[in-house]
Amino acid sequence: METRLIINPQYKHLKDEVSAILGGNKENSSDSILQSGRNLVTIHKLSDGTKVVVKSFKNPNFINTIAYRYFRKSKARRSFEYATILESKDIGTPDPIMYKENYSALGLKDSYYVSLLIDADLTYRELTTDFTIPDHEAILRAFTRFTYKLHTREVNFLDHSPGNTLILRKGNSDYDFFLVDLNRMVFGPMNFKTRVKNFAKLTIHKFMIEIMSNEYALCTGEDEDAVFRTMWYYTRKFQHKYYRKIRIKKTIFFWKKKYKDRVSKSPI
Repeated sequence: METRLIINPQYKHLKDEVSAILGGNKENSSDSILQSGRNLVTIHKLSDGTKVVVKSFKNPNFINTIAYRYFRKSKARRSFEYATILESKDIGTPDPIMYKENYSALGLKDSYYVSLLIDADLTYRELTTDFTIPDHEAILRAFTRFTYKLHTREVNFLDHSPGNTLILRKGNSDYDFFLVDLNRMVFGPMNFKTRVKNFAKLTIHKFMIEIMSNEYALCTGEDEDAVFRTMWYYTRKFQHKYYRKIRIKKTIFFWKKKYKDRVSKSPI
């Protein structure tokens, strides 16, 4: 089996210990599990006290096994390289430590991305569920300014969604924001439609859209009504598409649930 491992020179002293984690059972060796299922995300405390996050990408399907070897960069590699680009643009993201790809004779077998743990106070997701947060509006406006910063530095974060921004309070209505889940980005100039559409996945709540559109108009000097109408339009369009996809999946794969129910009721 062929292996490719690239490490950030700043963290080369961690190479052996992190490599040992990647070569073993990530769940058993972790201090906690942030996410399981499609991709496994675990936290590990190293011997020097450093805490790292390991994202283990699921084994790709047959087509992507070949594509990720010959035609496309793996998700782990993109995450590492995009984190490096973000840091060069002074945009917050957990420090990239390394990525690792394992190849079989056919193509990519599995891949891993390792970054420094950010001990965040909350994520954007909490803003969509807990409206009693005392500085809720201040965070939302600061987040909007952060998104404007992304756009002015030509970063189109395609997964700009509630769980992918970590928020760290600094006091006096000052906040740091860190992007995670980085493997889908486009770099380059963005027109009005593309920039405003970038908010579409963040919330279903109209009052939050009103606050963000107001702040974004203040940042850009663009017409606030036009910003709001466009932002709300793409928010509703995304929600319609999202729930339509869920309904279709439930319709197509309804037999899976019936099969599971039948098996669970089987006396054997």
